[in-house]
Amino acid sequence: MVAVNAQTFAPLQFAGVNIAGFDFGCGTDGTCIISQVVPPVYQLSGVDGLGQMQHFVKDDGYNVFRLPVGWQYLTYNQSTSVLNETQFSNYNMLVSDCLSTGAHCEIDIHNYARYDGEIIGQGGPSNEVFAELWYNIASYWQNETNVIFGVMNEPHDIPNITTWAESVQASIREAGATTQMILLPGNNYTSAETFVSSGSAEALGMVRNPDGTFTNLIMDVHKYLDYDNSGTHAPCVTNNIEDSWYPLSTWLRANGRQALNTETGGGNVDSCVGYISQQIGYQAAQSDVILGYLGWSAGSFATDYVLSEVPYYNGTGWNDTLLVSMAMSPMTNMLVASVL
Repeated sequence: MVAVNAQTFAPLQFAGVNIAGFDFGCGTDGTCIISQVVPPVYQLSGVDGLGQMQHFVKDDGYNVFRLPVGWQYLTYNQSTSVLNETQFSNYNMLVSDCLSTGAHCEIDIHNYARYDGEIIGQGGPSNEVFAELWYNIASYWQNETNVIFGVMNEPHDIPNITTWAESVQASIREAGATTQMILLPGNNYTSAETFVSSGSAEALGMVRNPDGTFTNLIMDVHKYLDYDNSGTHAPCVTNNIEDSWYPLSTWLRANGRQALNTETGGGNVDSCVGYISQQIGYQAAQSDVILGYLGWSAGSFATDYVLSEVPYYNGTGWNDTLLVSMAMSPMTNMLVASVL
């Protein structure tokens, strides 16, 4: 068995939650039905994403939010790098709301390394188109130190991981966004469990900044706690330490790299409170290489969504879900730097 206190404790840098809605309608094949988008922006949909984020910062001590959006939404269903002015302005309302809280805000293209079923750089959009898309996005926020760039959500079934790493490399730093964190996603839905064994770690370890360094190039990993790691079932059955976080943290430390867990979560049930508390505790014990965690998900989801972390507003204040209030809130676990 792996000891939870394998490293001397130091606080995690980040804890937060996904604010979903601009990604609604996106499937794992890289198609996105943009008519299904429900922006978590009060002026656009009546969903008070700003209120949620303000609550999470003030009452829970969260300091990072991930803001997923479909490629098709940003370009108005054009397989291109050109941002549609109206669509981008809508999405920027959420980003601006996020930045107003003082938190870090991750721009996440939620397309599974695809556009309408075709893999970027491997039969689908070219590396040049993908790089230009990120140029257009990153140039807008190049001076915002609290913006994080999430290159791509959950690549999967990628025929050639080395070729995918070249697609990731093409998107790095060309817009003058020279200091912000960039998250590098691996294969197999960027699973923390297979990040090393799949070859993703080795391939993405070759991605560099223009000056040859890998400063602020952070490995992007996900890990759920249900029986099939799908994040679609309420009960949790594992803390993931032995199968996922131990081997990943070992590789990261040996190679001088760091990772951020940008999707994790479970149902609002006692099993998840227990196992996620153990997972976060272990991550905090590895905080030299694990930067933090973000839950899935708040934003535009209904409160009865199986993995809902949407707080409920009762007319006078916000009320957190069981999992947030009992395990994921830094105010509860006291494992995050900003609330220590």
